[in-house]
Amino acid sequence: MYYEILAKIKNAQRARKDGLQVPFAKFDFEVLKLLAAKGFIDDVQKRSVGRKNVLDIRLKYKNGQPGVTDFRIQSKPSRRMYRGYRELRPIRQGYGLVVISTPSGVMTNTEARKKKVGGEYLFEIW
Repeated sequence: MYYEILAKIKNAQRARKDGLQVPFAKFDFEVLKLLAAKGFIDDVQKRSVGRKNVLDIRLKYKNGQPGVTDFRIQSKPSRRMYRGYRELRPIRQGYGLVVISTPSGVMTNTEARKKKVGGEYLFEIW
């Protein structure tokens, strides 16, 4: 699940690791590609190791500081949260990012507002 991967990324960056590997899932891959595009991680690649597929995540540091400072999970399996595009606001005065799962795919809050589409409010990251 994406929230477990976020915790692994945060812990690996605090331990000053260069990267990590997690099991492959399509949804997780889409979320990680979005985080790489927005500069929270350096890169994510899908690789085959034996008969299994894994995601190889390269971590990013900005001036010695981790790319991911913290995150907050909003929607969980026990409590799903949905937002319309009018309810999407900037997080951390524009320095953070909200990730939303929409019918048009996984996107940020600013992209969802531009496309006028709402969806499941997954998490906030800064």
